[in-house]
Amino acid sequence: MFSIIDLENGLENVQGFYCGATNVGMRPDKTQGDVAFIRSNVPCDISAVFTSNTFQAAPIKHFKQYPKDFQTDFVLINAKNANAMTGQKGIEDIDVIMASLSKKIEVLNPVMSSTGVIGYRLPQDKIISAFDSLDFNAKDSHGTAHAIMTTDSFKKELAYKVELEDGSSFNIAAICKGAGMINPAMATMLCFVVTDAAIPKSDMDALLSASTEQSFNRISVDGDTSTNDTVMLLTNKQSGQYNKKAFAQALNKIMFELAMMILRDGEGANKLVAFEVKGAKSLDEAKRASMALSNSLLVKTALFGEDPNWGRIASTIGASGIACNEETLTIHYDDLLIYSSEHRELDKICENKAYAIMKQDSFKVTCNIGVGNAFYTSYGCDLSYEYVKINAEYRT
Repeated sequence: MFSIIDLENGLENVQGFYCGATNVGMRPDKTQGDVAFIRSNVPCDISAVFTSNTFQAAPIKHFKQYPKDFQTDFVLINAKNANAMTGQKGIEDIDVIMASLSKKIEVLNPVMSSTGVIGYRLPQDKIISAFDSLDFNAKDSHGTAHAIMTTDSFKKELAYKVELEDGSSFNIAAICKGAGMINPAMATMLCFVVTDAAIPKSDMDALLSASTEQSFNRISVDGDTSTNDTVMLLTNKQSGQYNKKAFAQALNKIMFELAMMILRDGEGANKLVAFEVKGAKSLDEAKRASMALSNSLLVKTALFGEDPNWGRIASTIGASGIACNEETLTIHYDDLLIYSSEHRELDKICENKAYAIMKQDSFKVTCNIGVGNAFYTSYGCDLSYEYVKINAEYRT
């Protein structure tokens, strides 16, 4: 048995980790950082999952230059510039920045992560100037979480203590950013998870991959996949404690909760909706239909308009290419049946109930395909006028 206990704040709860941020002028608002760091006082094992976008950004390519199973003790993060589509020069810029960092503080295999506009080289001098003002012994998770935000409207950080049956414990904490260009495989997001659990390196990749599949790979704001998407898991093992089942559950919980924060913060989003597809012929088909629903622009705009038009749900399922039949299909909004072969037209009573459900800030759409036993749930949000405004003005 074990217990997962919520902690206040974020990364500072984990033994041996430090974090902080500063502003070097990439953001006009001097009260918000634009360069941040996470470091450990001892070398960490690290595992990472990156974007499926073919055009992976320079920080990801830089990370992949290190040998398999390398250790690190330092992550440098910048906002306002993605350092993507910058070619070999983008990687070389990171090397120059890290060489300058090593003159300020001893670091082992430092890695970098970036978010912002694609197609511009990093402002080396500005980022290097951060090393004169950063306090490398700070424990400022709040400032770090704020510094990595782009179009996010609120910071995203969580921390848990995991108490084991024998009274021992370990801690896990995370920060992430993301609000737009969110699409399964992965979202346009950065996530940094740190722990003092003594997790073996042999467990890290599999657990992180499984947690990513159950969280960030199930959400969609707008159907776009970024060049920089990254999830990192670092452990310095300083607690000396580990229980695989407990750690897996804590990791799943922290990543799923952060994924839901991203959806709730979807640029201009007002609603968080679960799309459960069950009764499908196979898991692959259930997943395909569910993710088609969470990505559909017509479905998203219907959600924004609070329009209980089941036709958009049915049409999207049919267009997904899975085995389905209108005679076996049923659609529910929460527990309300809005479509079946014997219930095709909404009467006034049913329509009013559907309107009431859609006015909620979160609800579930359940589609039973009726041809098998497979099921899958993804998560999406509505698409609003504000989303268009934010992204139309992204560079201005």
